[in-house]
Amino acid sequence: MLVSRGARHLAIATCAALVLTIAACGKDAPPPQAADTVANPARLYGTDGNMINSFGDEFKDQAGMLAGMKGTTPLTRLSDDFKARLKALRPSLPDFSYAGETYDAIVISALAAEQAGTNVPSEIANQINSVTTGGTECTTAKACLALARAGTDLQYRGVSLTRGGFTDAGEPSTASYATLHFDSTDKLDDAKTEYVGAGDESATTTKKPPSGGSTGGKQAELKIGGLLPETGDLAIAYPPMEAAAALAIKEINAAGGVFDKDVTWVPGDDGTNPDVAKATVDNHINAGVSVIIGAGASSISRAVLPAVVKAGLVLFSPCNTDAGLSTVDDKGLYFRTAPSDILQGRALADVILRDGPHKITIVARNDSYGTGLQGNVKSELERAGFPVDMIQTVTYEPPTPAAPDIDFTAGANQIKSGGPDGVLVIGFGESAQIIKALDKAGMEIRH
Repeated sequence: MLVSRGARHLAIATCAALVLTIAACGKDAPPPQAADTVANPARLYGTDGNMINSFGDEFKDQAGMLAGMKGTTPLTRLSDDFKARLKALRPSLPDFSYAGETYDAIVISALAAEQAGTNVPSEIANQINSVTTGGTECTTAKACLALARAGTDLQYRGVSLTRGGFTDAGEPSTASYATLHFDSTDKLDDAKTEYVGAGDESATTTKKPPSGGSTGGKQAELKIGGLLPETGDLAIAYPPMEAAAALAIKEINAAGGVFDKDVTWVPGDDGTNPDVAKATVDNHINAGVSVIIGAGASSISRAVLPAVVKAGLVLFSPCNTDAGLSTVDDKGLYFRTAPSDILQGRALADVILRDGPHKITIVARNDSYGTGLQGNVKSELERAGFPVDMIQTVTYEPPTPAAPDIDFTAGANQIKSGGPDGVLVIGFGESAQIIKALDKAGMEIRH
């Protein structure tokens, strides 16, 4: 996830071989051979759901537990100006997780509405891919809205969308990833962050939207609803997304709004819970929103998508990474500014292989995000020649509001008995319970 960056003397040379094509995976570290014994202690690895500064707050009673943990996240290097604008709105903002993606999702939605000349969701959807490719390049809400009002074909390049535009599936054709490291204070060490590009600009759509959009809804204001994790397992990622949403709405309206009217933001919680999210979607339908920004978790978007599609609204997530969402039956109404986990699986495999482990355990929450990314990482490790019998996979049921605590005792003992020297934890805030269970089981963590 996006995090604050201090000094950025980035070791790009070390990062250059980061596996963003299958052939490159593990290039710098030969695959380990199967062995009767494996090394201990085990190094911890994480993903975009837990590689975030606020995750360290879960270990106040066990300071230093995360020291040495490393992982990947979709991450674009944010400009100091963008971070300053966010901080001006939310001075206590802990980090910038998915802030760029949230900001871009809202700006793209506004541009598509202005380009369509209507707040009718289906016609906005027809324009979303188009405003990211093929026209006059613009990089700010103000400049791009001016082009849209003039009827000029435009190509938005904003905070997270900096290279290729959207694909036919309505997601970025290119992405930026980073390798992050927790330090001894359980915070991310900015100086160790490495960035690398991913994807292929040739995958950017060349399709043009239908001509002659409706103007029937032009006199009505554009309403955009939030479906973000105010509560639940992913709530640790909410503050920067909320701040980015507030900034986007502020800057769009300062630039004249859409249809010469202020865009209205209708906040809403997805609760990292299908029932909470479905209730929020119902409220948005009744409120007359055209676009819903969210959900936070891929599994929540899957849960609400049928209702959103039935109502004919746009669902636009800033942080869904489940690879299967690229082909979900969405009637052309689902979009995302976050890249598919196919790319993150390759990046994670490379990070793990560089450390030269002998045996890996991949622990994942049992939902489309967790098991999907678990499968991607496992496949990439195997492609790189990692022995199949040296990869262990374990899943757990995510917590619920009624049962927020996970009993991972049996799973922790199972992992410890397997003797891995690397453990990848794919989850959200509840990952802390998994790590603490491993520690309680007597597993030695490498720091």
